[in-house]
Amino acid sequence: MRIVTTHKNTDFDALASLIAATIIYPDAIPVLPKSINPNVKKFISIHKDLFKICYFSEINLEDVDSLVVVDVNDWGRLEGMDALIDNDDLEIILWDHHQAIGNIIPGWKCHEAMGANITLMARTLKKEKKTFSSIHATLFLTGLYEDTGNLSFPSTNAEDAYAAAYFLENGADLNVVSSFLSPTYGVQQKEILFEMIKSAKRSKINGYNICFNIVDIKGHVEGLAVVVRMCRELLNVDAAFGIFVNCDRGMCIVIGRSNVDGINIGRIMQSIGGGGHPGAGSAVVRTLNSDTVEGMIVDLIENNQQPYVQISDLMSFPVFTLSSNNSMRKAASSLREKGYTGIPVVDDGKLVGILSRRDFKKLRKDSQMDAPIKAFMSINILSVEPDKGIMKAAKLMVKYDIGRLPVIKNREVIGIITRSDVMLYFYDLLPE
Repeated sequence: MRIVTTHKNTDFDALASLIAATIIYPDAIPVLPKSINPNVKKFISIHKDLFKICYFSEINLEDVDSLVVVDVNDWGRLEGMDALIDNDDLEIILWDHHQAIGNIIPGWKCHEAMGANITLMARTLKKEKKTFSSIHATLFLTGLYEDTGNLSFPSTNAEDAYAAAYFLENGADLNVVSSFLSPTYGVQQKEILFEMIKSAKRSKINGYNICFNIVDIKGHVEGLAVVVRMCRELLNVDAAFGIFVNCDRGMCIVIGRSNVDGINIGRIMQSIGGGGHPGAGSAVVRTLNSDTVEGMIVDLIENNQQPYVQISDLMSFPVFTLSSNNSMRKAASSLREKGYTGIPVVDDGKLVGILSRRDFKKLRKDSQMDAPIKAFMSINILSVEPDKGIMKAAKLMVKYDIGRLPVIKNREVIGIITRSDVMLYFYDLLPE
């Protein structure tokens, strides 16, 4: 068995390198440490069905004869791999961009200073003409941008820039990249945030609490998006809009952030010449009349309360269900045959539970396969309504680490929405 792993406190470059290794070595099983960065955890919670990641507890190290290590060269920074240290028959392959010499002695290595480890792996991906999806490209670019500070850190070199271009050519989505990386926040941004909090104009529009901020700026100011996000959070409003007036350039930079489905920032920004996603977006308006810009946004909110894409637009139906009295053996067979990771459990037309593959870990002996589903199913059911926006489903999946949500109307299951459906939405892969 060949596995690939990376360091504890996994960041995006480490995760990107881990997944890239599974493309370079198709037989490799990705094994992720339990300790990962918060933003990486959010990313995985949405994408885990695509990347099929395992954890140390799920691997029998006695079966491992080949180990690929990425973005680290120190046994002490690996999780649960101590049993492999003294295995003289173990094949070790190393990919690391850090200059320090570590204590892992590989049979083959690619070890040289680079801004990001994924850049080293991009060489082989390109040389061997490996194919990967736009979602993979987005992850790879996120890792590269994180470790190079968007190609601005001193450790960045020309090859990092070429790798970034390569990932963009393969469909990397910069909007998704920016949503998972923390932007710049320094003294200038703090001053702007303080001014916004002091002068925020609050409005109640169609039941939503919204704040508008008009701020004069000079030259190029980084990190305005994070300032608007922090302003919304500190003022505890449903949506915040920053209208940044740049007299030198004769324009207004408009940035919006929302945490409710009813205010689709991306759609609002698209209407004034920009773009974005439901919770975040921006636009550049060639006018210095900030009051006019604010009025345009208010009009759009008043006439734009339905989410652009509702859960009913993406859910799958009709839904395959099981009865709580069906056996676990029948459930296992159904999961295999249909390729599902979970199935709603319905009695007399009403949802009573969810059975997922992870519930089979509760079984301790083979005879329990003949026990009824109700003995092992999850009864703490999370569900969504068909007229809600996709952000509602995405937030629940991230918060509770679940891969599917039943869609309920009048207490009956009318559909199901999965992580894959959410990914289609976020990556603009919806059918025309």
